[in-house]
Amino acid sequence: MMKNKIIAALTIIVIAQAFLLLGAAKKEKKEVTSLSKSKPQILKTEKETAPQNDPDVAKIAIVLDDWGYNLKNLDTLKKIKSPLTLAVLPNLTYSRRIAEEAYALNKEILLHLPLEPYKRSQVPLEENTITADMTTREMITILQKDLMNISHAAGVSNHQGSKFTTDEKAITTIFSQLKKQNLFFLDSLTSKSICKKIANKSGVRFASRDVFLDNENDEEYIANQLRILTEKAKLRGTAIGIGHDRITTLKVLERLIPELEQEEGIKFVFISELVK
Repeated sequence: MMKNKIIAALTIIVIAQAFLLLGAAKKEKKEVTSLSKSKPQILKTEKETAPQNDPDVAKIAIVLDDWGYNLKNLDTLKKIKSPLTLAVLPNLTYSRRIAEEAYALNKEILLHLPLEPYKRSQVPLEENTITADMTTREMITILQKDLMNISHAAGVSNHQGSKFTTDEKAITTIFSQLKKQNLFFLDSLTSKSICKKIANKSGVRFASRDVFLDNENDEEYIANQLRILTEKAKLRGTAIGIGHDRITTLKVLERLIPELEQEEGIKFVFISELVK
């Protein structure tokens, strides 16, 4: 009888130890599994917190108008490595070549579309300037011809156009074509333009100029305008400056862009990043 009790007690002890060992094994397995699952989680977190495009960084887009007359400033353009957008006039002697070479230099291209200004009799007009009194067919024909001439165009900006950009019917005609071809519009704001209103109605991505950089062809003036543009960007987050295909403007940009990037934390971008 005593022997049976001893055997029973030993059996209970063995079973209890077995349960304890089994529980420990399950706990160890659970911890190992948990660790193996947590590793991708850690990696994902690291990836998610890695530096991305900081929305707090002030961004500036510089657009340089009136390219196509000559090639004389291409060498200086090559020295500027930061993003620049070139607005190229259509059907000039060097229009097509400028668009190709600038694109190869990683610059962004716009069609700089000649539009009707006020006092057109007093202002030299580009050939085939689109005027508000043209028929819809005439406007579209010129626009499509111009787009074919300027390869790689990401969007369109207005050359002159103080009158045209105040004419709702005329602007709607142009914007309907831009919408079909997924092109945005940059308004140089040469007048009390209604382009933003029509862009909103037409669903065309849009941006407008904040500062003209080189109304005076003077390095000190241009440098000061660039600083004004910088302050606007820091205040609002983004700013758009428009200059021209001039050696003075390019030299100031070559000198000051690296300084503004390093000392002011400005990020220079293509205009396509700022259209909405």
